[in-house]
Amino acid sequence: MTTTTLTRPTVADSSTQPPRDPTWVRPALGLLLAGTLVAYVWNLSASGWGNAFYAAAAQAGSESWKAWFFGSSDASNFITVDKTPAALWVTGLSVRIFGLSSWSILVPQALIGVATVWVLHLTVRRWHGPAAGLLAGAVLATTPIATLMFRFNNPDALLMLLLVAGVYGMVRALERGSTWWLVFAAGSIGFGFLTKMLQALLVVPAFALAYLLFAPTGWGRRAGQLLVAGAALVVSAGWWIAIVELTPASWRPYVGGSQTNSILELTLGYNGLGRITGNETGSVGGGGGNGGGWGATGWSRMFDGQTGGQASWLLPAALIFLVAGLVWSTRRAAYVLWGGWLVVTVVVFSTMQGIFHDYYTVALAPAIGALVAMGTATLWRRRDNLLALLTLASTVAISAIWSYVLLTRATDFHPWLRVAVLLAGAAGAAGLLVSQQLGRRLGRRVGLAAAAAALFALLGGPVAYSMNTVATPHSGSIVTAGPTVAGAGFGGGRGGAGGGPGGFRNGGTAPGGGMGFPGGGAGMGGGMGGGGMGGLLNATTPSAELVALLRADASRYTWVGAAVGSNSASGYQLATELPVMAIGGFNGSDPAPSLGQFQQHVAAGEIHYFIGGSGVGGRSNGGSSVSAEIAAWVAANYTAQTVGGVTVYDLS
Repeated sequence: MTTTTLTRPTVADSSTQPPRDPTWVRPALGLLLAGTLVAYVWNLSASGWGNAFYAAAAQAGSESWKAWFFGSSDASNFITVDKTPAALWVTGLSVRIFGLSSWSILVPQALIGVATVWVLHLTVRRWHGPAAGLLAGAVLATTPIATLMFRFNNPDALLMLLLVAGVYGMVRALERGSTWWLVFAAGSIGFGFLTKMLQALLVVPAFALAYLLFAPTGWGRRAGQLLVAGAALVVSAGWWIAIVELTPASWRPYVGGSQTNSILELTLGYNGLGRITGNETGSVGGGGGNGGGWGATGWSRMFDGQTGGQASWLLPAALIFLVAGLVWSTRRAAYVLWGGWLVVTVVVFSTMQGIFHDYYTVALAPAIGALVAMGTATLWRRRDNLLALLTLASTVAISAIWSYVLLTRATDFHPWLRVAVLLAGAAGAAGLLVSQQLGRRLGRRVGLAAAAAALFALLGGPVAYSMNTVATPHSGSIVTAGPTVAGAGFGGGRGGAGGGPGGFRNGGTAPGGGMGFPGGGAGMGGGMGGGGMGGLLNATTPSAELVALLRADASRYTWVGAAVGSNSASGYQLATELPVMAIGGFNGSDPAPSLGQFQQHVAAGEIHYFIGGSGVGGRSNGGSSVSAEIAAWVAANYTAQTVGGVTVYDLS
């Protein structure tokens, strides 16, 4: 088979532009994008700060360009968040322009979501037609976890936009063997790396394989172009890493999430290979073999429990269509691109031993949307082939059955819907088969009715879960889409909702009780008790009395307060809009500051209050215990007072 049959269009074609769209396409696209925007901004402010950990960093970036560039947790640049800061660059600019509010934090995510749906539509439409483009966009827009992540200020929203833009660049590069479009695709991945580190690189094998196999040029030129693209990837991903690594430690904030103040350690360890092996020094609940506290690993992981309802509704269909497309399509390059994205991501997520959250599965949604749309278009065009028609019909039936299974896990969630989806799937599959045996006019009508039933079977469940997600406030560091289901555990709790305190469900250990977590008395926090309501999952919500105390004489101090753990510190910072030192970073387990450094800050009059009962602290998975040492030193040398139900120590 020659390369000219595998790409569209080829060098011999007169134009690289897709055919002119029918008149109904633009109104349909407008309706899709408008509906997506409404769904993503509806009830948005109910989620407050969303992930306060990142919201506080955005607030810091709006006050200090240095904090904005490095991704610092506070405007005085004590420590960074435990991710690269590209997503914070967006929200930091939004807060700087529009002021600090829930909307200035969360609306950019919604706009990114609409843009992602649009770019996915453009990408799929280019080779598979407008109907396929619209279906791909609709599948992405209504995937429950995509609905959540495009309404939430985690880095995943921007990552999805950049990776989908990368696929668009690959499609354009494959049409003419364009080096510039290949560099654009590599640059998109590079900035994806600056958004969420190594996760962005999961698509690289698919990109490289597709270009190597299908580019309409010679083998030598393909290899040379891939080397150029590789260099572009290294530059676009590495320039910020190089600046941080080469900047003297005294000139920049501590690199949060690392034990040695090294961005390379964070990239390759805690947020890199540690996620695969489980060796994540300083993490909470990860490792320990077979997923540790983050759920059992294995090939069913994407389908099990709460995880299954996030993005797996059409995962079986996508895998079936991947095989079918490789067999029947003349656009195999597209199936290699999207199929490689999907398969590599599923394999990594299913087997990773370290920290795994259900919301990570948003990375599957664009690939699932593209494969479902492309596969539907490919098989429908070949419906005269009985095997292709049977594959299409059986995929509809299988998707309906799987949707029924997922809906039964949420026992009280619209029981009628699971039955309706199952019946629609059966009707759609049967209608697709029967329509080919009827006359042209009747067969067309039956085919349209079957397509409508099949569409309901495919999207009925995800749309219902997405509507539930829109109607439910989400906050904290661990969030999930859709209603509570049987079997949701440690990694699947929705912040502040359903189940145990702080967002844990079904008996998981939660901040606020036991083990010395916030408000839990003696233990990891240094035995200081009387803590606030923050912790690992949710930010603290301080009383007006405590906010007034922290704001008093604020101009005299570099930090108006210090608290163990970034989530706890972020609540105080967002309430006061003043710098609060996050001792030990996100988990309270980073060795920053040391006890000696903290004592120096106190002696210099730079910290006003120490806020007790906050953060996680302790030697989390081998992390530093300095936060506990600092807490014990403060308790032994300063007088405690209770303000708004929180224990504070005046260090002045």
